[in-house]
Amino acid sequence: MKRYALVTGASGEIGVAIARELASQGFNLYLHYYQNKQSVEKLQMELSSIVECQLVQANLAVPEGPSELITQLQKPVDVLVYNCGSSHTGLMTDVSSKELDSMVQLQLKSPFQLLQLIIPEMVSRKSGSVVLITSIWGQTGASCEVLYSMVKGGMNTMVKALSKELAPSNIRVNAVAPGIIATKMNEQLSEEELEAVSDDIPIGRLGLPEEVSDAVGYLISRKSSYITGHILPVNGAWYC
Repeated sequence: MKRYALVTGASGEIGVAIARELASQGFNLYLHYYQNKQSVEKLQMELSSIVECQLVQANLAVPEGPSELITQLQKPVDVLVYNCGSSHTGLMTDVSSKELDSMVQLQLKSPFQLLQLIIPEMVSRKSGSVVLITSIWGQTGASCEVLYSMVKGGMNTMVKALSKELAPSNIRVNAVAPGIIATKMNEQLSEEELEAVSDDIPIGRLGLPEEVSDAVGYLISRKSSYITGHILPVNGAWYC
């Protein structure tokens, strides 16, 4: 039987690594993107010799995004990996209403709404797996990243609650909470700042996208069949 997985944010480095991991496990893929079509087209060409890959486009930072995405899915999904990484740095008092609404939609309302649309089919089949990519800041909080910490913390709590609701239907819900990962999201940091952060991480370096995808791969595999409601840190013992 063919299995299908939806990976949101598949155009970024972490999304690409997750898609490769799921393809290696035999999942046919729906690769979601918003703007960077070139990246997912390249990924589609790479993986299409292994599994079926379909591109789906939607802006998940606006209310209509989740329904627009769902209408593009031709098959029910067995796995949802919600991976949308937009962050916000600055004082809480400088956050605009537009920035607040966009972040809450992207990181809280859209995953909630997507799950509302996807879960009924999972329940009818009595199987499924959900993994949300959250953040270390959703566990510990970060000065000047209050908004980002708030929404990622909300995602972690949603995982805890939803896992209890769906466990009787044999659907598992977990999260991966990365620390600082070597991606374009951190390009604004200078070489000196990156060195200082690396020195502060007990393992002595930034994480890799593949180390996040390895954690996702574990959480959707049969090796974690008794694990649900778990927030798996991938942070090199930073702020643990």
